[in-house]
Amino acid sequence: MVPNKRKIINDPVHGFITVPNELIFDIIEHHYFQRLRHIKQLGLTYMVYPGAIHTRFQHAIGAMHLMSLAVDMLKIREIEITADEIQGLYVAILLHDIGHGPFSHALEHTIVEKLDHESLSLLFIEKLNRIFNGQLEMAKEIFSNTCSKKFLHQLVSGQLDVDRLDYLMRDSFFTGVSEGVIGTDRIIKMLNVFDDELVVDVKGIYSVEKFIVARRLMYWQVYLHKTVLSAEHLLINILRRAKFLSEQGESVFATPALEVFLKNSFSPGDFVSDPGLLECFAELDDHDVFLAIKMWTKAKDKVLALLSRKLINRNLFRIEISDKPFDELYIDGLRQKVTKAYGISADDAPYFVFTGEVANNAYNPYFDRIHILYKDNTVMDITESSDQLNINILSKTIRKYFLCYPKNL
Repeated sequence: MVPNKRKIINDPVHGFITVPNELIFDIIEHHYFQRLRHIKQLGLTYMVYPGAIHTRFQHAIGAMHLMSLAVDMLKIREIEITADEIQGLYVAILLHDIGHGPFSHALEHTIVEKLDHESLSLLFIEKLNRIFNGQLEMAKEIFSNTCSKKFLHQLVSGQLDVDRLDYLMRDSFFTGVSEGVIGTDRIIKMLNVFDDELVVDVKGIYSVEKFIVARRLMYWQVYLHKTVLSAEHLLINILRRAKFLSEQGESVFATPALEVFLKNSFSPGDFVSDPGLLECFAELDDHDVFLAIKMWTKAKDKVLALLSRKLINRNLFRIEISDKPFDELYIDGLRQKVTKAYGISADDAPYFVFTGEVANNAYNPYFDRIHILYKDNTVMDITESSDQLNINILSKTIRKYFLCYPKNL
């Protein structure tokens, strides 16, 4: 019996989503993609917003749906786009996050230190292209921005791409933070192409302004929420400690896939020369890391056990936020206190008292600008077109510094 591959997915954000064709169905069914069901979209954000347990799988399906709406709109506008390019867009957006590791951005550059998720996504796309006999070649070109039409890549990765449109809606829905609600339908209906650039008709300018404001608010209220920062940096320090111990030859509990990345630091070239590494990475998801952390609560290493218990019991670090770097004497004083309180060495104190910085700019005027198309075919950047908001202020990078330390100090 031939399986029915014209499936319909009921999504809580977009409603019913149709799988457009058999190739998309087969990619979704592949274990590389199914792994995304087990990777949370927002890492440890659920420790602040309990509903934020949605996954990369849901987001990828939602982004593919929005891409289909955008394609339909461009076809109505008689933008020249071939069937092969449409298929490439669907596949590229479906797989744009397939390189994410456990807990998404929280552990980027921790498990695999020298590769970001975009680079790993490209490796997965190349591997799937071989598996599916070259049918992903156009998707690879669109994703890597080597295709002849610039606007195709902008739909997948730009300042007003369908990736951002979906995650703002989805993250707002699951966190309950209404500030992230945007006029996605309106924005998509206003999309156009002019001189091979993705543009927005002038009638959609207010929806774009709201999109930029919503993104700024979501970053401070959700993605860079101070308690989320505290939780995710605790997670990072736990993995750093486990990796340090493993590289020293000490026995640390881990699943087979996680053990490989704890014991070794791989370069981008290693993934090219050893195809088995990508397969090993494809076995990793949130469950590997969380199971290991539960086991590490009873580890022989005092630092690893203490850190792990704090995360499992949600005994998170206190976090201070400042507009300028923290005084070194203040940091040293806290580290001296933590060595006495926990009976650990001064070398291990930075696991418990540490600083960092975060930056937020909702719109980057120096990268792939959002262009507004006027009726006389004049094209202007949103920073020049907006008369309701000071987009120049919104596009300014705001940098904040944080300091984390145990609450009992």
